[in-house]
This record gives sequence, C-alpha cells and structure tokens, in this order.
Amino acid sequence: MSTPTITPYRSELPPARDGFPQLLHAEWTKLRTVRRWSLTLLAGVLITVLVSLLSAFSGGSDVSGDRTPPPVGPHGGVVSDTFPFTHQTLTGDGSVTARVFPPKGREGRKAEPWAKAGVVIKKSTEAGSSYAAVMITPGHGVRLQSDFTHDSAGGAIAQDRPHWLRLTRSDDRFTAYRSADGDTWAKVGTTRVAGLPETVQAGLFVATPQETMVQRQFGSTSVGGRPARITAAFDHATVDGGQGAWRQDTVGGGSIEDLKGALGSGSTEKSGTWTLTGSGDVAPFTPDADLTQQSLAGAQIGLIPLVALGVLFITAEYRRGVILTTLTASPRRGRVLVAKAVVLAGVTFLTGLVAAVLSFVLGEPELRERMPNPLFHPDVALTDGPVLRAVVGTAVLLAAVAVLALAVGAILRNTAVAVTLIVVALVLPLVLLSGLPIGAAQSVMKLTPLAGFAVQRTLPEYEHVDAVCLPENGCYPQGPWAGLLVLCAWAVVLLGVAVWRMRRRDA
Repeated sequence: MSTPTITPYRSELPPARDGFPQLLHAEWTKLRTVRRWSLTLLAGVLITVLVSLLSAFSGGSDVSGDRTPPPVGPHGGVVSDTFPFTHQTLTGDGSVTARVFPPKGREGRKAEPWAKAGVVIKKSTEAGSSYAAVMITPGHGVRLQSDFTHDSAGGAIAQDRPHWLRLTRSDDRFTAYRSADGDTWAKVGTTRVAGLPETVQAGLFVATPQETMVQRQFGSTSVGGRPARITAAFDHATVDGGQGAWRQDTVGGGSIEDLKGALGSGSTEKSGTWTLTGSGDVAPFTPDADLTQQSLAGAQIGLIPLVALGVLFITAEYRRGVILTTLTASPRRGRVLVAKAVVLAGVTFLTGLVAAVLSFVLGEPELRERMPNPLFHPDVALTDGPVLRAVVGTAVLLAAVAVLALAVGAILRNTAVAVTLIVVALVLPLVLLSGLPIGAAQSVMKLTPLAGFAVQRTLPEYEHVDAVCLPENGCYPQGPWAGLLVLCAWAVVLLGVAVWRMRRRDA
C-alpha cells in the first residue's frame, strides 16, 4: 500500500515584506487618510500667503517719491556714482600716475573706512559708465576696483604719508601698481573691463560713503546717516598718452559748480598740486529692503500649523495606542521614525513650495510698487537665481522645521508641550532680538534654528560696501546656505536623539 503524498498549504496572498518602501507607504497612508492633517497642511499654505500679503500691503509707502531713474552699472544693477573727477582724454593704451595723500574727513574728523582717493580710467563722465581704479582707503589699504562690483586688496599702507599709485591700460586689461617712493613699483593686481572704447577719460578722484550712526536701546533701534565729505591732495599727476589740458568735472552731479554749491565739493590746483573734495561715492547700490525676503515673511507664522502636524504625526499614535500596532508590524523602531521623517519632509516641502511661490508671485510686485522709489527695486522673476533659491529654500526650511517638530514630539511624547516649546524657540527670538546687543542678537541668529530664515535673503553683499546689519530687519550674519544648514543640523541631531530614546523606552 503506497503512502499518500501530502502537499503543503500555500497561501494565494503574496508574502508580506517589512522593507523601508513598505514603511514609507504605510506612513504616507496614515498621513493622507487623517482629514484634519490635510486641513492642517492647507492651513499652513493659507496662513503663509495671507500673512505675506498683509506684510506687503502694510509695508512700504504710498508716497510716489522721486522717480528719477537711478544710474545703472555695467552689470545691470543700480549704482552710486557721484564724485569730482579731474581728468584728461586718453586714446588707446596708456597710464595715469599720481602721488596720493591719505584722505581726511570733514572738519578734521577721521574719514570713513571705505573713503577713496586714487587714480581712475573711466569710459566717460556719465554716471554708471565702466571704469577701473586703484585707490588708497583709510580702513582697507590699497584697493583695485572695477565696474562697481569687483574689488581686490592691494596691501596695507601707512596713513601718515603719501603713496604713489599707477594704473595702466592695455586694450581691456588694466594693471595697478603702488610705490612708496615713485621709483620702486609693486604690482597690486589686474582686472579686465570689457566694452571700453578707444578714447576714455583718465585722472584723479575722491569719493566716500555716507556717515552712518546707529543708536540701539531695548525695544528700539534708530539708524541715521548724513553725507560725508573727504579731501585728498595729489601731486606729480601725469597721464601717459593723455591729450589736452586737465579738466574738472563731476560724475553724476552736473557741472563742477553745481557740485561745489550742493555738496561743498570740487577740485583746485596750486603749484602742481591738486586738492579734491568729494561727497559722492563709487559703489554698487544696496537697497535697505529685501523685497523677496519680505514677500516670504508669512513663513514665520505659517510654520506653526506645520509644527503642530509634525508633533501630532508621532504623539497621536502614542495617545491612541496605535504605536503598539506600528512597532509590532515593524519592530525596528528607528527605521519607523526615519520613515515618518521622510514622508513628513516630502509632504511639507511640497506644501511649503506652493505657499512660497504664491507668496512671492502675489506679494513682491505689491511691495515694490509701494516703495518710495520703486525704480531702485527693479522687477525680479521667479527664475532668477537668488529668488529661486529663496523660494525653494523656504520650502526646505518648512520641511526641516516639521522634521524638527517630529523629533521633539517623539522625545517628549506630549503634544502641547512639544508644540509650545518649538513655537517659542522659533518665534520668541524674533520678538526679543531688538532688545539684545547686536553681537548677542547675531549669535542667536547664527546658532539657533532661527538661522534657517537666512535662506530667504537675496540682497547681494559686497566686501567693499559697509552695511548696517540689524537682526530685527532680517539681516543674517551668515550666508543663506550656511543658515539653512544650521537649521537642518538641528533637525538631524534631534531626530537622532529621538531615534536613540525611542529604542530604549517602552512603546
């Protein structure tokens, strides 16, 4: 009698898998099926956009102001370009040389650190035209600058004696030299200025930024400024290849008589020594207001619903006991929390991106039109590099804050305490910054999660332009990516702590 063959039972269902993709799908299912969480995401978008629009309509001014077109430099940006210019015509290659005495400030006061006295070769006397210049400054030694945005250091100098400067042109290549005695010359550097005609103007100039005064008390900060004025003497001035007599003009200020009357500036010559007095500046213009950053201001309040969502995404499971089922299905606790973080980050990034795009598109044009002089704030597009970085960076910022909230929620397991702690940590410093000394306020913005908002700043920063950086005005001491990296580091570290504690605590 033969033994019957027994066929083992096989389920028709596919085998269950406990992989990370399955965890992601499970967490995404949880997130999308809870209706109030979807409403929370929608609230984040609406609050961000509405607060941004309120900021746009309440900011700026309805005063039309002076709408005289500002000078525009070769790089396409607005510039400051007003100074007394004593010059000769130079055709083709050549050079300009002079011994320059250190500039002095108004009424014997110390000149501004970025005051300038030197020799320049410029396309024309029209404001905003291309140039190359080598100069001495009271606070930064010898500098080689060109076309407003380019600057390079040429070494320190003594401020109690004159210094020789020379600038040579060879086609579009300009080379600067310095000398202590007029015999032995050291090269300062080389720069290129494209598009110059064969005939240009070469000569002497002085310029200075305005004097800025900052008074800071608890709860209030006042920033004031007034035109500065410097005087510098030049002798042994020659233009190799120059034609005609020396002429006295002013760039960007009308006739030399107009400049003398309006600013007390001008130039005089006696026994071969020129004395130039100037109140204008040669530098890129940096607006006081970052309109892109202001149009995204709603993110500071819009993050609150996303913080609540991040906390609830983990604490709700503890409160209802669902976490037991989750950990039974996937016993690797750390991987569960990471899956939650990935899903939450992806969803809040897309939500933040929608909110940021709408805020910029609707708010920035309104802000620009309400500026006293909108011509100083040209139109920008969403595809412009700094703007795109600020908008996408805002979405990354909101995603990082949501992950940070998830981590804090996992550590504390208390919804109210976690949400309150995070909101206070992100919003309260914005209120208190104006009451702190500038150094302390900047430290807060460098080291806390608040640093992430630096990614929204789009104003260019130039080493050769002094600017008052007030934290309460949204000026961050670090770069945009560095600030965002600080926030992401906080989120990653706290998530790591949450994973560590989750592995060692009861479900």
